[in-house]
Amino acid sequence: MKQTFLLAAAVAAALAAPERLLADQSSLSPVLNAGQQTLKFDWPAIRVGTAEYEEGPTGVTVIHFPHRALAAVDVRGGGPGTVNTDYLRLGYDTPELDAVVFSGGSWYGLESITAVGTALKDDGIRTGDWTNLALSVGAIIYDLGDRRLNEIYPDKRLAQAALRADRPGLFPLGSHGAGRFAKTGGLFGCDAFSGQGAAFRQIGDVKIAAFVVVNALGVVTRRDGHVAACYGDTKWSKDLRTTDLLAAYPESRKPGSTVATNGEGRRNTTVSLIVTNQKLNPAELQRLATHVHSSMSRAITPFATEFDGDVLYAVSTAELDAGKPSALPNIDLDVTGAELMWDAILASVPPQPGFPHASKHVEVSTSDLQAYTGEYTFSPFAGLRITAVRNELFAQATGPRKVYGIGTEAPTQLQALSATDFTVPGRYPLVLHFEPSGRLVINPGDWQQIGSK
Repeated sequence: MKQTFLLAAAVAAALAAPERLLADQSSLSPVLNAGQQTLKFDWPAIRVGTAEYEEGPTGVTVIHFPHRALAAVDVRGGGPGTVNTDYLRLGYDTPELDAVVFSGGSWYGLESITAVGTALKDDGIRTGDWTNLALSVGAIIYDLGDRRLNEIYPDKRLAQAALRADRPGLFPLGSHGAGRFAKTGGLFGCDAFSGQGAAFRQIGDVKIAAFVVVNALGVVTRRDGHVAACYGDTKWSKDLRTTDLLAAYPESRKPGSTVATNGEGRRNTTVSLIVTNQKLNPAELQRLATHVHSSMSRAITPFATEFDGDVLYAVSTAELDAGKPSALPNIDLDVTGAELMWDAILASVPPQPGFPHASKHVEVSTSDLQAYTGEYTFSPFAGLRITAVRNELFAQATGPRKVYGIGTEAPTQLQALSATDFTVPGRYPLVLHFEPSGRLVINPGDWQQIGSK
């Protein structure tokens, strides 16, 4: 009798809290090493694996050093989320690092960093012996909140899949891995899509690589001074330069800025890694980290604000002895690494979605409009109610959150792009695509969100 009562209570609790059911990520399938644009480089001592949950979308990037490496860390941002940072600061000169892990999901994504260590143990690569413990370090970015309509995060299963799928010489660029739903320029309301980037250079026997996930509050600046990506205010020049935004500050912050005085804008981070095969002692490795991290303020403006959690790791695979004639002076490593990091940051910027243009000549049948009406659920936190009035379609958010500018207070009229696609004109591209299956896809493509009736 008692067992029956407990079972009934458990079922009732589950039904009363559907978000608990939807929080189960066990049915999600990892997408491994996705991306057509990749950096190719010749360096067997570095293996890279990425994994993504398209339902987020969100992901994780694992940079694996199968022969272990030396490492240092430099933390600049006001809101970092890291694992094993303090250990790297002790400055031991024994190669112990197995992997650097970058993850989405904010602090929930920290699970993916420790998961890489346990995968190395489970797979027999590392053991419980004190001299053979797996050391995985890493940092997270914030890709939750109003940028997507769910709270799926990179978990243990996703991270371990990324590690086990790692491969040498290939790094996916753009909106993949940990950069799957990164953004930049929130300080100015740009809200441009971002991602992960990489760059590689070999000078004689010396190899240097830079890897980065850019989710910055500031804007990415090209070498000619122009903003790499921004959905700007209508009053701004189409030929927008970073100096223009700074000269007009703080007025340039106000239109559409995601920074609020109540702290809601604290959702940015750039996490990065600089690697060389030249052997460096702890002090030299720390100097490399400090120099490269400082240099990133040229490519990201402003950089390391109180609303960013910027972290950089410097790693030496120690394959090339610093005493050999082919080794570089440390200052050359520092400067070259800084330039490579700028290249990597620029490589992180994916093509931006263009603006849809509604036409008065598009006619949608009454039967189609009626078929689109109903309640669409994206998650326990976000939903849309679609209604039709006098051959016009309207949308209203039904959850506690807005849906990309569609609020909860009153219905918002949709403008037809085609018989299946609609938009809401504004500063940011917004497309609502109705499928015959009954699904509603918002912003079809790399950053799509899917709701079902």
